[in-house]
Amino acid sequence: ERIGSATSLSSAVVNTRLQELVKLFKERTEKVKEKLTDPDVTSDDESPATSPAKPAPAAAPVPPPGGQPEGDKPSEDEHYCEMLCCTFKHQPWLDRLKNYQFPSSIDPLTNLMYVLWLFFVVMAWNWNCWLIPVRWAFPYQTPANIHCWLLMDYLCDLIYLLDILVFQMRLQFVRGGDIITDKKAMKENYLRSERFKMDVMCLLPLDFFYFKVGVNPLLRFPRCLKYMAFFEFNNRLEAILSKAYIYRVIRTTAYLLYSLHVNSCLYYWASAYEGLGSTTWVYDGEGNSYIRCYYWAVKTLITIGGLPDPKTLFEIVFQLLNYFTGVFAFSVMIGQMRDVVGAATAGQTYYRSCMDSTIKYMNFYRIPKTVQNRVKTWYEYTWHSQGMLDESELLVQLPDKMRLDIAIDVNYNIVSKVALFQGCDRQMIFDMLKRLRSVVYLPNDYVCKKGEIGREMYIIQAGQVQVLGGPDGKTVLVTLKAGSVFGEISLLAAGGGNRRTANVVAHGFANLFILDKKDLNEILVHYPESQKLLRKKAKKMLKNNNKPKDEKGAPGEPLIIPPKADTPKLFQAALAASGRMGGKGTLAQLRWRLKELKAMQATQVSVGRVAPGLGFLRCQAAALPTGAGAEMLRCLKHVSSGHRGWMYPIPPKSPVHRRSPVTSHRAHAHLGEEIFSKSSDSLVTIRVISTAQEDEEILAAEISEKEEEEKEEK
Repeated sequence: ERIGSATSLSSAVVNTRLQELVKLFKERTEKVKEKLTDPDVTSDDESPATSPAKPAPAAAPVPPPGGQPEGDKPSEDEHYCEMLCCTFKHQPWLDRLKNYQFPSSIDPLTNLMYVLWLFFVVMAWNWNCWLIPVRWAFPYQTPANIHCWLLMDYLCDLIYLLDILVFQMRLQFVRGGDIITDKKAMKENYLRSERFKMDVMCLLPLDFFYFKVGVNPLLRFPRCLKYMAFFEFNNRLEAILSKAYIYRVIRTTAYLLYSLHVNSCLYYWASAYEGLGSTTWVYDGEGNSYIRCYYWAVKTLITIGGLPDPKTLFEIVFQLLNYFTGVFAFSVMIGQMRDVVGAATAGQTYYRSCMDSTIKYMNFYRIPKTVQNRVKTWYEYTWHSQGMLDESELLVQLPDKMRLDIAIDVNYNIVSKVALFQGCDRQMIFDMLKRLRSVVYLPNDYVCKKGEIGREMYIIQAGQVQVLGGPDGKTVLVTLKAGSVFGEISLLAAGGGNRRTANVVAHGFANLFILDKKDLNEILVHYPESQKLLRKKAKKMLKNNNKPKDEKGAPGEPLIIPPKADTPKLFQAALAASGRMGGKGTLAQLRWRLKELKAMQATQVSVGRVAPGLGFLRCQAAALPTGAGAEMLRCLKHVSSGHRGWMYPIPPKSPVHRRSPVTSHRAHAHLGEEIFSKSSDSLVTIRVISTAQEDEEILAAEISEKEEEEKEEK
């Protein structure tokens, strides 16, 4: 048992090693293949490192059931939990957190971790901005809960301090067009900025006055000066959101709510200053103080009316300031909200204005309603599928390099698979990608028609198109789906070869990329080698398309009796053996039946061989003297009438009634058997003799010596 287990373990080790070697060879082959197909791809010169195979031990203990062999111990970078009997492929999150190295420099424009940190800074800033007025005006801060307020205050101060020491001193900046990532330079840039001065001011240690005046929330008012982090967070968040206008609407609404929040705090302070319930204008002290004061602030800023009249001078001045502030704040909020909504719907407004102008134009020229409906459908589908009417209007604003990057990501995988462009210069393909333009076709729109001059190549981005052909031009030959390319030969064909050979119709809505022949010619001027290669490929593809069908595949003359499939060789051998033994059983009958069928199929060939011979003899008979020629023609007529049955066999009946072919009226001729006919004076004899080949017969004509002598004397 020990020897058997050692042998099985050795076999397993050898098999594992062989699988590793095969995998390495496959990887190397793929790299070499990729290098051959694409010379621009860099390949590693070093071969994959392989560990030397260790000899298998002569004997090894059998691992326990469900356990692991001694050689398969968990690696050091894996955490093994014995209690749960499982192996974690990755380190625990705590170990990864310990080994995490903070980046030496941070890109504030693209680093999502920095945006997440700004979110925590903004939350701390909002805590101070919203709760400092509440704690100052309302009696919500009491000695019983003062420790909770102080804990949250100092936690926000810690976030402010970490933002200064850890993040702001590591932010990259641009100087003279270069991105500066040096630690010392980044630190000096932050210390000289206005941002550092405001951050220091917001952390002024005014909390030490708590020991003299008590815990007064107004001493923490400088914490609200960190507003620059709030605006930076807005810019970074809007840059990464797909629908930033939603966040803008929420932010504008928060501005309005905050102004009402501050006004409610001021109203409660004024009521407390005058005395709660002292007049009809102040807060009477009943119910939830914050909710009732907030309700009064809403009615005042929005100027709804229905408020009690102020009684004292302080109340009148306070109410006037509230009205003026409310009108100004409310108008600003409405204007900002209008700008936000207008920016969010700017594209929709442009689309609607374009459609209205087009409809007005069509109505002015009395365009038929069917055409107008198709135009409206095109507008609707193009807008909903692309989000814009013309993509080039957006890309034209970008620099050339960025347009190329976008074009590569969108179209390179499709264009690189076109057989016509394989092997061309990669930079030529990049230049070609920038010339592609997007076009939308409606259902049943003709992309191109048969016979027209082809000046474009089409790449299907989305949807399907159908290639039509046939006698009526409506038979669907093939359906092309997304990623397919057609019309590429027309770009380089010349001398009439650039005409469309079929109709192509959009099956449903289809988004196509189009490359014009003019644009391609402008590109190929700078790439002569690629131009030669493309013209060579185009000629080859045209030659293959115009090449006639193979002679073997071309349909020949229709056979009266269709040929049967060949008899299997083993069955032929059995039939031959039964024929030599002279048996009269089933095999002998089958052998006779097969010979009869072959003879029937051969009659068609015999017609082609005997008939030319008879025609030749008729020509020779015309050259003979009048008497001999007439006799020879009479004999030929007799032979033709005698062979009419097997020269022109009767075609089989309908396969519905009888599937086996009808046999010839002429019995099968044995080897050496002949059919002959003589003239009345026995001077001319016509003979038809069968040969060893079943599909061959000899036609002979004999003239006696008397006729020869008479001919010589004349």
